Amino acid sequence: MFKEMRRKDRKLSEDESKKILSVGEYGVFSSVNSEGYAYGVPVNYVYADGVIYFHCAREGVKLDNITHNDRTSFCVVGKTKIIPEEFSTLYESVILFGRASIVMDDEERKSAFMHIVKKYSGEFLEKGNEYIIKDGPKAIIVKIVVEHLSGKAIKE
Repeated sequence: MFKEMRRKDRKLSEDESKKILSVGEYGVFSSVNSEGYAYGVPVNYVYADGVIYFHCAREGVKLDNITHNDRTSFCVVGKTKIIPEEFSTLYESVILFGRASIVMDDEERKSAFMHIVKKYSGEFLEKGNEYIIKDGPKAIIVKIVVEHLSGKAIKE
């Protein structure tokens, strides 16, 4: 179903790929609209419990696209370094394919929000928890269940 990576010499292990997902600052969520156009947008996210979570407004293109077609891809670029004299770039990246859905379960929503707070505002957990209680209901949590992932890198 998923095509194998052409450059197998650059393929990362599943553990290496998951580490990049865990520490990445942002990812690009890609979906397809009802007219068949691709839509990619950068989002803050967390990789927790083997899935991707991110939050968004209660309406918008991402949600329209998920409603139309839940198949998605998600890409994270880790460390990069341009090598101008070699006309090349050292990099690490992960792309995954999966199914996106809106998280409806309150406990899972709270858990996902707390994972996001820990990742991006770890020194403000108490304040983050207050924020989740106050403003959490205004947001949607999207969950991507990973069906396939692959990582690739050129390292020094």
